[in-house]
Amino acid sequence: MSEKIRLGLKENWLQFTILVIVNAFVGGMVGLERTIFPKFAELEFGIASKTAVLSFIVAFGVTKAVSNYFAGRLANNFGRKNLLTIGWLFAIPIPFILMNASSWNWVVFANVLLGINQGLAWSSTVVMKIDLVGEKDRGFAMGINEFAGYLSVGIVAYFSGVIAQNYGISPYPFYLGIGISTLGLLLSILFVKDTRAFVNKEQGDSTSGQLNNVFTETTLKDKTLSSVTQAGLVNNLNDGMIWGLLPILLVSLNYNSKEIGIIAAIYPAVWGIGQLFTGKMADIYSKKKMLFFGMLLQGVAILLIPYLTGYFELIVIAAILGLGTALVYPTFLSAIAEATNPTQRAESIGVFRLWRDLGYAIGAILSGIIADLFGIEYAILSIGLITILSSMVIRFRMPSEIHP
Repeated sequence: MSEKIRLGLKENWLQFTILVIVNAFVGGMVGLERTIFPKFAELEFGIASKTAVLSFIVAFGVTKAVSNYFAGRLANNFGRKNLLTIGWLFAIPIPFILMNASSWNWVVFANVLLGINQGLAWSSTVVMKIDLVGEKDRGFAMGINEFAGYLSVGIVAYFSGVIAQNYGISPYPFYLGIGISTLGLLLSILFVKDTRAFVNKEQGDSTSGQLNNVFTETTLKDKTLSSVTQAGLVNNLNDGMIWGLLPILLVSLNYNSKEIGIIAAIYPAVWGIGQLFTGKMADIYSKKKMLFFGMLLQGVAILLIPYLTGYFELIVIAAILGLGTALVYPTFLSAIAEATNPTQRAESIGVFRLWRDLGYAIGAILSGIIADLFGIEYAILSIGLITILSSMVIRFRMPSEIHP
C-alpha cells in the first residue's frame, strides 16, 4: 500500500476537496455568533457590561486553545479522522443550547463546546491537508483551508445578521447551526480518510532535525517558531476584540443588524478569499516579509476604526484588516510546518494554535476591561498598538530564512 501513497495536491485532490468542504462547515459554526451576540446578550439577558458580554469569547478562546494543544498531541496516536469526528460531536448540542438558554451561563457553556469543536475539528483538517500535499504546495494548501473556513465565517455571519433583522435575534439564526453541525458530522464520518500513512511516507524522505522540546521551542526558544507563535497570539487577540467590540461600537453608532452583519462579514470574507492568493505567495515569497507587513497592516487598520466611522469607511477598514490577516494566516501554518520535522509537526502546530487561540481570551479580557474603564475607542487603539509591536518582533527577531 505504501507504494500507492503519493504526496501532492493533484495526487490527492478528491480527499483534499472533501476536507476543504468540511472545514467550511467548521468555520460556519463560528460565523453563527459573529454578528448577533452582543445584541443577543443585551436583549435576551440584559447584559450591557463589555467584560461580561465578552465572557463568551474568553470561554471559546481558552477551550479552543487547550483543544488545539491536545489535538496536536493526540493526532499521531489517536488518529486525525477520529479527532475530527469527536470535534463534530461537540458541535451538535450548541444551537439547541443557544435557542433554549435560560441564563448567560448556558451561552458561555455553549461556547466551551464551540471551542472544543473548533480546536479538534479545525486542527484535524489543517494537519490532514498538510499531510496530503507535501512540502511544495503547503502554503497553497493552507490558503485554501483557511479560505474555506473564514469565507464561511463571513457568509454565515452575514446571513445570521439578515435573519436576526427580519425574524428576531432568537431562535431563527441558530437554525443554521443545526444544519451546519449535522452536515459536518456526516461528511466527516462517511467520506474523510485518515492521513497517518502520508506522514510515514514523508518521514522516510525527510532530513529535518528533531526539536528537543516541542513546547518550549515553539513557545520561546526557537527564533522562527516563537516569533510566529507570538504573532499568532496577537492576531487572534485583535480578532477577539473585533469579534466582541466592533458590533457594540456599531450599535452605539445606530447601525442596524443587517448593516452590522455586512461590516462584520467583510473582514472574514476578505480574510478568507485573500488566502487563496496569499497561501500560494507563502510558497514563493519571504514568509518573514509577509508576516511583518500583514501584522503591520492589521495594526494600522485597527487604529483607524475610532476615527473613520462612516458606513463605507468602515467597510474599507474591514477589507484592509481582512487583507492584513490574509497575509499572515496561511503563512503562520506554512512557516511552522516548514520549520519542524514531519513527526513533530502536528504537535508543534498544536502548541502554536494553543497560544494563537489563547489570544481570543486575552484580547476579549483586555479589550473588555479597557472598554469598561476608559471607553471602546481606547480599547481599540490599545489593541492596534499591540498589533504593530508584534510586527516589530517579526521584523527584528525572526530569521530571514527558515532552517528546520
